[in-house]
Amino acid sequence: MSSTPRTKTFVLVHGAWHSGRVWDRVTPLLTRSGHRVLAPSLTGHGERAHLLGPDVGLDTHAADITALLHDGNLTDTVLVGHSYAGMVISAVAHQVPERVGALVFVDAMVPADGESVLDVLPMTQQLLDLAAGTDTPWRIPPLPEGAGATGLFGVTDPADVAWLRTMLSDESARCFEQPVRLDNPAAAAIPRVHVECVGAEPEPEPEPERAAARHRAVPTTQPNGSPSQVWELRSGHDCMVTVPDQLAALLLKAAESMSARGGASC
Repeated sequence: MSSTPRTKTFVLVHGAWHSGRVWDRVTPLLTRSGHRVLAPSLTGHGERAHLLGPDVGLDTHAADITALLHDGNLTDTVLVGHSYAGMVISAVAHQVPERVGALVFVDAMVPADGESVLDVLPMTQQLLDLAAGTDTPWRIPPLPEGAGATGLFGVTDPADVAWLRTMLSDESARCFEQPVRLDNPAAAAIPRVHVECVGAEPEPEPEPERAAARHRAVPTTQPNGSPSQVWELRSGHDCMVTVPDQLAALLLKAAESMSARGGASC
């Protein structure tokens, strides 16, 4: 499919426990600007929830997205990953760097080669330990709703919480245990942006729960040696639910940055 240089294809990848529907408020904002948007549900989630099993892992989810890029013959894709999906898009970028025009990490994990979710976010071990005593130790249920500003993945409005609950489902432990392979030097040339959710309200000091849940700090430089681009967003973790307009504006900014470099999408 040919397109004008300013038209981009966004692939929005949801985080653990969520489904592709979590992007429903962002997708129309991007398409309204003339871009193509794909927001698939990873294996074991959404309309594919029945496929969840103990063998589903990070490699499964990376294969989901790689197949999507291949089957659609997509290139110069703006590949967006939220939370756990930072692991997924990192893996995809190393598998098919020729199909990825930019990476956008939305409050996402930023792994190094050989790391798993447990390495990036050690507190995940608590979830695995809790599941270990059940009849299905490989099934990790969604995080419970917290008090106050913590909410359900940072969502506090009752209507939004109710909507979010309709798309949450269990995750496979293998997704958290499987290491990512980042061994393709060609991926270093892919520009990347980090969108950091810094909380709905200014906090002199992060709440203990939030501080414990924070992923590793964004690297100060990109793999190609240039400074990291870090954009802050005043929101809880699930910013695509709470501030879709602001998130879409940042994603469009990333697309504009690609256009300024002369990239073209198909």
